[in-house]
Amino acid sequence: MADEMGQSATEAVTAADGSAPSATTANEGEGNNLNPNSVLQFALWQSTVEEGFWRKLADLKLDNLGISEHPIEITGFFAPSSHGQVSNHLKLLSESLLPHNGEETSASVNFLGNRNLCPVPGILYNTNTLESFKALDRQTLLNLEAEKIWEDIQSGRAEVDSSLLCKFLLISFADLKKWNFYYWFAFPALVLDPPATFSKLQRASDFFSFEERKALLAACNGWRQSDSTTGVPFFLVHIFSNVDVRVRPLKEWEKCQEEGGKVLLGFYDPCHLPSNPGWPLRNLIAFAAARWGLESITVLCYREKGGLGDLQQSLVADISVSFTQGWSDTKSVPKAVGWEWNNQGKMGPRRISLASQMDPKRLAISAADLNLKLMRWRLLPSLNLPLLSTTKCLLLGAGTLGCQVARNLMAWGIRHITLVDYGRVAMSNPVRQSLYTLDDCLNGGQLKAITAAKNLKCIFPGVEAEGISMAIPMPGHPVAEDEIENVVKDCLHLKNLVDSHDFIFLLTDTRESRWLPTLLCADANKVAITAALGFDTFLVMRHGAGIAIPSTDSSPACSDEETNSPQIEHDEPSELMDLSIFEETERRKQRLGCYFCSDIVAPVDSTRNLTLDQQCTVTRPGLAPIAASLAVELTVGIIHHPLGINAPADQTASDNSSVEQPLGILPHEIRGDIANFSQTIIKGRAFDRCTACSERVVSEYRKTGMDFILKALNQPSYLEDLTGLTILMELANSFNLDLEGSDEDLDDNVQTLM
Repeated sequence: MADEMGQSATEAVTAADGSAPSATTANEGEGNNLNPNSVLQFALWQSTVEEGFWRKLADLKLDNLGISEHPIEITGFFAPSSHGQVSNHLKLLSESLLPHNGEETSASVNFLGNRNLCPVPGILYNTNTLESFKALDRQTLLNLEAEKIWEDIQSGRAEVDSSLLCKFLLISFADLKKWNFYYWFAFPALVLDPPATFSKLQRASDFFSFEERKALLAACNGWRQSDSTTGVPFFLVHIFSNVDVRVRPLKEWEKCQEEGGKVLLGFYDPCHLPSNPGWPLRNLIAFAAARWGLESITVLCYREKGGLGDLQQSLVADISVSFTQGWSDTKSVPKAVGWEWNNQGKMGPRRISLASQMDPKRLAISAADLNLKLMRWRLLPSLNLPLLSTTKCLLLGAGTLGCQVARNLMAWGIRHITLVDYGRVAMSNPVRQSLYTLDDCLNGGQLKAITAAKNLKCIFPGVEAEGISMAIPMPGHPVAEDEIENVVKDCLHLKNLVDSHDFIFLLTDTRESRWLPTLLCADANKVAITAALGFDTFLVMRHGAGIAIPSTDSSPACSDEETNSPQIEHDEPSELMDLSIFEETERRKQRLGCYFCSDIVAPVDSTRNLTLDQQCTVTRPGLAPIAASLAVELTVGIIHHPLGINAPADQTASDNSSVEQPLGILPHEIRGDIANFSQTIIKGRAFDRCTACSERVVSEYRKTGMDFILKALNQPSYLEDLTGLTILMELANSFNLDLEGSDEDLDDNVQTLM
């Protein structure tokens, strides 16, 4: 930012005809020994852009403008020179960019009454590429703004709003990958031909009498202290014969002429040089000559010190203007000059890099969001980034699938991730599980969940990641008497985690470890996403919505003393309770199944009496990234679907054409076979005897709480008995289909099974 921070005592000045600038130092002309009738030279205006402006422009480009290159209204700020050695630049602040969220608030309103920030209007042309920036027709753009100034003069609008005489132009290109900004200011000034001359340029303290100086300072300070006038950069100084001095707006020119007395034109002079007025005077002279037909003008170049008017620094100039040729034709627009010179004293743009000034965390967040925000420009305008960033995801399992899912969630802009795992990082993990390194395996291995969350933050510091080392209670794994208290705590902890998250990912190694999370999701009506791997096959699916069960007496079947377990209070999903009986009945018929709905047996200990290759998840290395990616894509689709968890299952694009789905179809199950490079989409209804999500199971859980869970863990046949699977299997085993029997007998047998 060095090219913007430094202000040199040497400034460039240019003649009224727009000829090349020359260097004028702060000490030059200290005694005002200037030749009378010399061509009046003006100090070129300089710019300063605060870092906040570029940050806001970057956000505006990514979030609102996209590929648009339409001009944008901006507001610049300046003030009278307040230091004898330094000029005041035109400043751009973060507030210089107007809101683009439907509000009409302007920066000039926000800074009303701020004497150090006089607002002036500007226009910004921001290009999409550096080549487009270089190819801009700068003279045409400058002439266009000069034409607007000329129209404001001719129409009288500049009398009412004198800031229109200070219009400026900014062209820019924002390289948001490297955080480089290329820019070039122009301060359009109408060229006087022939140029204006001055007969006298002196300190204001030498021009006015003692009484006039006293009255003038009082009037100027009053003008500057008023909220309604402190931001008005051009004014009239009306001096009556009785030394009464008033500062008045330009629109009262005719009134001043009628009342008599001496009238000077005044303006806030940002220049500190003792021999040259500032750039805004150029258009004020053109205004006075074209609007009022003045050929002789006395001007007060108003400057300050310590927040008050300073007549030692202020200048008074007697200026002569010859009637410029062609100005009698109101349709003829004068020539214009005004492109800013850079710090190397050359006509050219400037470049600023914010990469080194940015906080690394903020830079990482901006870079991570870049791809998502670029999607919204053309490909996916409906992408809801705020919704993604506030979605909370719970990952049960921090192994191969968990690591891949976590990273893909971050890539989609999801910032709240909780990982649950009970294992430690083993030597075999880092090559397959992308959140671990060799150092994590040493000294017995770090806890997986904690380490994964820590490494997620190392990868992207903007993520809110938490790791919880906890075992998930499982059916078929009996609980000893002395372990009941810890198991109950784990169950309650898991329930609280499910309740506090929006999406729950089932990414564990065994089938039975998915049972309790599936039950909790069905009870809380939370979205559950399952990803499971075989050797060369995979399954990715979303569980159906929870089911509303009429409230009943929730008293537990056994007391707390008998189980040593606290009971759970349940809140029925409000949106489900509001459904009519008919709607609920229909929804139950169409409810999608869960991971266990295709089973006719309860989950049991699947690792008992298995060899090492059967106990471990032996799978082709490319399978986990594919399944994890599909699981996350399915999640993002649900987030953006208007029905959310209740979205119907699609199998083709025409299945649900009535609902706009910019991300594509939303299937129920995806089964893949990498050996054949094939993928199949399946839709499965909820099974009314499911051991995890059926009404019988959820209802019993809500009635008896931890008693139900402990029975499911300890008694292998409990879930099958509860859901009727035991009877169903007995009927199936006793059913002997006689192909030669009558149709009536067959119908009777089938009816019995149903």
